Amino acid sequence: MALPEDLFSRANARCHHRAYEQWHRIQSKQHILRSQVGFATSVPSRPAPCRRCANYHGIAYGTARDRRQTLVCAIHPYGWGNDGPCPDWQSEPSTPPTF
Repeated sequence: MALPEDLFSRANARCHHRAYEQWHRIQSKQHILRSQVGFATSVPSRPAPCRRCANYHGIAYGTARDRRQTLVCAIHPYGWGNDGPCPDWQSEPSTPPTF
């Protein structure tokens, strides 16, 4: 009987949607507060050698905020640490890929 699984998937989708709405509302409020205080422009989170690089990933992994690790890219997980340009830098494609 597919009814319980269907109910679960719909309830799960609603929970995800509600969580996203709450997250988006908080982000909007923070943006408004930042602009009122004078912090309208945010500092870019990409390291300087990684700007406009196609290999950049930049997602933080981990459950606890204080222990999260940002994966910069697969080639240099913690970012390019040396002076000068990254030798593995590749330009981002000018148009996004279509699937």
